[in-house]
Amino acid sequence: MLLPVPAGAAEIAGRDVIIATPDGSCDAYFVAPATGRHPAVIVWPDIFGLRPAFRQMADRLAQSGYAVLTVNQFYRSTKAPFVTPGQGFDDALRAKVGPWRQLLTPDASTRDAKAFVAWVDRQKETDTRRGIGSTGYCMGGPMVMYTAAAVPARVHGGATFHGGGLAADGLIALVPQMKAHWLIAIAENDDARAPEDKDKLKAAFAASSQPAEVEVYKGTMHGWCPPDSQVYNADQANRAWERLLATFAAL
Repeated sequence: MLLPVPAGAAEIAGRDVIIATPDGSCDAYFVAPATGRHPAVIVWPDIFGLRPAFRQMADRLAQSGYAVLTVNQFYRSTKAPFVTPGQGFDDALRAKVGPWRQLLTPDASTRDAKAFVAWVDRQKETDTRRGIGSTGYCMGGPMVMYTAAAVPARVHGGATFHGGGLAADGLIALVPQMKAHWLIAIAENDDARAPEDKDKLKAAFAASSQPAEVEVYKGTMHGWCPPDSQVYNADQANRAWERLLATFAAL
């Protein structure tokens, strides 16, 4: 599935990069408009990791004027990509990824976030006068919140799409440390399983005076945004993308 090219798309240049973190070397993809300096965005993929679909999504965001770093958060265990095109979350993948996920503790994600923010701020394509945004999908959703809490002076926008476990007590407790504008896009079947989560998030962001658009996207299934997803919903994914751009416009 090819994503639509934004109107007035910027010419872009991308490259594979290696980022030193306290825990090792993270492989990642960095792409930005070919000229100028731009607000940065750090992208945390879903459980299928950094792969062609997320490179395509990074390119699309860069075409809209952002310097985009998409990371392999499983770098402690494997290089990316580690899935085959069209692979679903079957028993074999669940067994393989399970031990990798156990290493992604809140402390580990926080260390990673600080390293990624520091790295992106050193790039010539990044406009450090502007805030940083972060996006996350599925299991990457909580990592956006850890990023915003880890470096609140830099992370001014956060967006999650079918994020898992966002209303966990530990994450809600971090909200007062954040200083961001939020988009929380929720799959309809996720909301059906945990209908109270959206209200917890709305209350937490309101209590800390952080603007937050928390919405259930009708007719969507968990995982509806990446274009290689088995439950991809093009209309709702494009609407979520437009809300992402609106959220990051003020970075």
